[in-house]
Amino acid sequence: MKCTNNYNYNRRRRRRRKRRRSHANKVVGLLLCLVLLLGAGTAAAVFLLSQNENNIEKYESRVYTGSLYQGELFAQDLCVASEDVPLEGFEDDTALHGAGLFNLEDDTVVYGYHLYDRLYPASTTKILTAYIALKYGNMDDQVTVSANATDFNWDESVCGLQTGDTLTMYDLVCGLLLHSGNDAAVAIAEHISGSVDAFVELMNSEAAALGATGSHFVNPHGLHDDNHYTTAYDLYLIFNACLEDERFVEIISLNPYTATITGADGTTRTETWIPSHFYGSGDAQAPEGIRVIGGKTGTTSKAGNCVILYDEDADGTPYISVIMGAEDKTILYEEMNQLFTAGILAVLPSAEAG
Repeated sequence: MKCTNNYNYNRRRRRRRKRRRSHANKVVGLLLCLVLLLGAGTAAAVFLLSQNENNIEKYESRVYTGSLYQGELFAQDLCVASEDVPLEGFEDDTALHGAGLFNLEDDTVVYGYHLYDRLYPASTTKILTAYIALKYGNMDDQVTVSANATDFNWDESVCGLQTGDTLTMYDLVCGLLLHSGNDAAVAIAEHISGSVDAFVELMNSEAAALGATGSHFVNPHGLHDDNHYTTAYDLYLIFNACLEDERFVEIISLNPYTATITGADGTTRTETWIPSHFYGSGDAQAPEGIRVIGGKTGTTSKAGNCVILYDEDADGTPYISVIMGAEDKTILYEEMNQLFTAGILAVLPSAEAG
């Protein structure tokens, strides 16, 4: 009885030990599997992480390098300066809002004064309006002038358009750039985009695409609004882009231009326009050796007197010159002639030899 009990006890104990060993073996097996899985998972995770890091590095390298390349391409044919540039022989006029002289042959900023200060552009705004008209419009389109386009005060610059008039898009761009017609600006905007508001959105997107990020426009003509502004450098960027279109250069060099307009009643009449800048109208003379090809003016009480010009020296070297915020037109063109003399004529080989 005692032996039986001992046997049974021992058998039960061996079973328990066997079960414990079996359980232990299972636990060990599970632990080994877990370790293997964890090891494999860790290895896989390390591999994937390294691959991901490699992909991230490749992506960042590709994007960063691409951005640098695009930035280099963007600035490749532009005059670039990170700050104002002094000019020997030309003293900064602190009464001016901004000024600049840009050599388009060697892509240098010859002179820069308050290049990046926010300022009001007045009707120099119209160079962007013209840029968009030439880019998106058909110059042969017949455009009918709306009542909205003729809704201006008597003292605001207009081409003399009347509600219901019909003329070509080319006529309108000529009136815009030569006579600085606000009515032409609105007629262009409505024809291109359907409304002035939609056109203004296009103006801002196109300006940004040109790198003119210091600008914001709220209308196509430049009449004053506190939220309508630019910089002297941004105007250079926009004007420089305009010069890439031969039609723009052709139009700003016209003197005079006569448009044939059909009225709402079917009768025809003509309007003749001459450049608004004084070199074109004959009210100012550029120094000998300087040829002013054309440009755009702008004047409001807040903007002062402004002008941006395309000009060249006797050797045909092209320049863009801009002066913003002169107190009056006499000062505006005196300052411009001084800029021509110091920045262009004084550095010509003939001037150095003499």
